[in-house]
Amino acid sequence: MVNQPVRAILLVCLFYLRFSSTTSTNFSFSSFLQNDRNISFAGDASVATVSDHSSIRLNDNQIAGNVFNGSGRAYYTQPIQLWNSITRSTTDFTTYFEFSIMFPSGSSNLSSGGIAFFIASENSLGIPDNSGAGWLGLFNETTNGDESNQMVAVEFDTFQDQWDPSNNHVGVDVNSITSKANSTWSNTMVSGDILGARISYNGTSNNLTIFLKDPQVPVDTGSLTLTHNVNLSEVLPERVIVGFSGSTGQEIPIQVIRNWNFTSSLDQVVEQSKEGEGDSKMWLVGLIIGLVIGIAGVSLLLSILLRNAKRKKKLEEDYEDEEMGFDVSMNEDFEKGTGPKRFTYKELVSATNGFSEEGKLGQGGFGGVYKGFLDELNMEIAVKKISEGSKQGKKEYTSEVKIISRLRHRNLVQLVGWSHGRGGFLLVYEYMPNGSLDHHLFGKRSSLTWLVRYKIALGLASGLFYLHEEWEQCVVHRDIKSSNVMLDSNFNAKLGDFGLARFVDHDLGSQTTVLAGTMGYMAPECLITGKASKETDVFSFGVVALEIACGRKPVEPRAEESKVRMVEWVWELYGRGRLLEAADGILNGEFDEKEMECLMIVGLWCAHPDCNLRPSIRQAIQVMNFEAPLPNLPPKMPVPMYFTPAANLSKQFTNTWSSDTTIQTVTASDATTLSQIQSC
Repeated sequence: MVNQPVRAILLVCLFYLRFSSTTSTNFSFSSFLQNDRNISFAGDASVATVSDHSSIRLNDNQIAGNVFNGSGRAYYTQPIQLWNSITRSTTDFTTYFEFSIMFPSGSSNLSSGGIAFFIASENSLGIPDNSGAGWLGLFNETTNGDESNQMVAVEFDTFQDQWDPSNNHVGVDVNSITSKANSTWSNTMVSGDILGARISYNGTSNNLTIFLKDPQVPVDTGSLTLTHNVNLSEVLPERVIVGFSGSTGQEIPIQVIRNWNFTSSLDQVVEQSKEGEGDSKMWLVGLIIGLVIGIAGVSLLLSILLRNAKRKKKLEEDYEDEEMGFDVSMNEDFEKGTGPKRFTYKELVSATNGFSEEGKLGQGGFGGVYKGFLDELNMEIAVKKISEGSKQGKKEYTSEVKIISRLRHRNLVQLVGWSHGRGGFLLVYEYMPNGSLDHHLFGKRSSLTWLVRYKIALGLASGLFYLHEEWEQCVVHRDIKSSNVMLDSNFNAKLGDFGLARFVDHDLGSQTTVLAGTMGYMAPECLITGKASKETDVFSFGVVALEIACGRKPVEPRAEESKVRMVEWVWELYGRGRLLEAADGILNGEFDEKEMECLMIVGLWCAHPDCNLRPSIRQAIQVMNFEAPLPNLPPKMPVPMYFTPAANLSKQFTNTWSSDTTIQTVTASDATTLSQIQSC
């Protein structure tokens, strides 16, 4: 076995050659500006105001001078890391944009060309000559079918050329205008209607999926889905450019990209030394060998000393744990997780400047949360300090470390480490610079745009889907609420606070536990049965979804009587056909009405009083992505009906839940009181 100092030297030297990092690209444009350096234009493309919206026009005839068979491109200026040559891993990405195609009045609608979303080499940005009309600005007769094109495109074609299956079709093009896969759009693309396209790629399965939707038509009749398997790492270089291309034929249609967002992430290994690799690397190898041989004796002595010091430190920690009544074996359980590490209390005192009040981020039910900085990891952290005298706090601490240390998802808060000893129980998380969701919806932080709100709702749903269905065991969170949804620097949602979470086998429906959660977010059956399940988590998600849309808390005691309970109020407006009246007034009507309606109806669906009529989180996500139709809910909110065995009604019934700051208990001794609890 290589001793620790020698291993450290080897790692340092190898780190000189390469290091691990994560590359992600996220951008979003609700409209476009001509002088925006993030967007580049070529050929006939430019920014133009169409239907009072600043959009990309791929064939601006003011530039082209009404020349037929023209072409234009608009693309994101910065290259994107698509795959990694060392790890051979390929990124997952998703892009969504809305476009419209229409002809000026009096036009004959002949040979309109079409538009395409493309992914291409940085060397393929120049528009080929004579690439108008059916070539879509991508290829011409000379370049068509040439693998050196290094281009993959999704075409939205509006004219049937000899290689096309029909007018108005979607196709996947790989270095050729002849599509590898295609599907006919049942309607016309040249009506001027706004169409929404979502293109996603799974770097593991190599599936490229296209979903096209007409917002004006029901999903079952006005949508198209096309999937094609293509290994992008075999067709495209590591770094690529993404953008749009359009062409015109005998007529000049108005081809418009109204908005665009894109997100991708890739774990990669970045090469640090590229030039002079031969001589410099041989010299470095010689240096490594010399260093290892030269310090072998000293490193052996240091290894013995370090081993003894660690043994002494562990004995002291175990003794400290035993004095506190802490199970020593719990450390071993914690340390089985990959990633989080144990910190000393002294390290965290130093990182938080002595848990200073100036760095205090908030106060929870069992202690404060403090901002800190770990020099060792060169990262900002948030430290949750739980009182050592709290038995409930100890339970939540144990539960949180055992569960969250084993979970890895982009929409879950990352646990960096933990500590327990004389200083109490401490949890160390990644720092979320934008705080919690509730502070933006109800507090003093800046309000959120609708685009950001909808992204947060989708992100929270994705994290919950991972907990319920994607991980090896089902995890029931039991305390989903807006104050437990954290926002990173890009306003990505990350679900946190797993102190009440429990593991449940996927084939088991629910688990009976001590009643836990936060009033306003708890499903009605929880108050009677005390059972936590995926359905109760879905209920809480529905409440948060409505908070995001309405900008208000679940219960507002000072509001008008009809508006005190948010779910009941929104359901009443839904039944009266006035759902959008519940939208957050701070938005001033600046939101996508289809998305607002969708989020509210999904929120009501998830918060249905009958747990058997709630959707799974998978079904909710499909509707939010407009991949499934909206549910038909009853015009009046149903009344929940749950029955408790008669034998239990004569006994004292005690439920306990955790609020944001306190532990509260409700006691009921008869059926009447139980009914009152049920109606809360």
